[in-house]
Amino acid sequence: MQMKISILLTIMVVFFPAMGQGQVTLTSATDITREQVQVVLEGMGESIDRQLKVVDVGGDNVAVGILHRDSDNDTDGEHRGLVHMHISETYVVLEGGGTLLTGGEIMNRGEPSDGGIVIGPSFSAESRNGQVREISAGDIVVIPAGVLHSWLEIPDEVTYLSIRGDPDQVLPAGYVNPELD
Repeated sequence: MQMKISILLTIMVVFFPAMGQGQVTLTSATDITREQVQVVLEGMGESIDRQLKVVDVGGDNVAVGILHRDSDNDTDGEHRGLVHMHISETYVVLEGGGTLLTGGEIMNRGEPSDGGIVIGPSFSAESRNGQVREISAGDIVVIPAGVLHSWLEIPDEVTYLSIRGDPDQVLPAGYVNPELD
C-alpha cells in the first residue's frame, strides 16, 4: 500500500504541475496519508465512491477519491457507463481488478445529474466500439472528461484511488471528507 501511495503522489506531480501556473503563487502542499485513506475506506458502508479532499491548485482543482466496488457494482457485461462532463479521472488500482470499458461512440444519453461533490455534472449512456481491457492492482488508467467509462465485470472486488482533474472548478475547493476532521 505504501508503494501505491507513492505512485499516486508521483502521478500528481507529473500530471498536474502546470495546472494554474501563472495564476497564483502556491506556497504549500496538501497531504493525504495512508491512514486517512484507510479511515474513509473503512467507513464507506454501502457507498462505492468517497471524496477525500478537493484542493485548489491555482485556478484549477484536483480531487482525490477512494472507490471500492464488488461484483454487485458492475454492469454484468452491458456496455453502458458514466460520462463526466468536466472532470478527468486517473484511476490508480490498489487491490483487485476487473474488466474496464472506456470510450467509444456515446449512444442513448441519459439526463445529466449534478454529480455532487464527487464527480460534478455527469450522465449515463451506452458505448459502441469502446476499449475493453482487464486491469488489476498496480495499473493506472487516465480517463479524460467526456469519455464514457464503466466496470463491465468485477470477479471479486476492486479498490482504487481516483485523482480528479477539475479545470472548471465544479467541485468544492477546500472540501475535506468529514471523517478526516
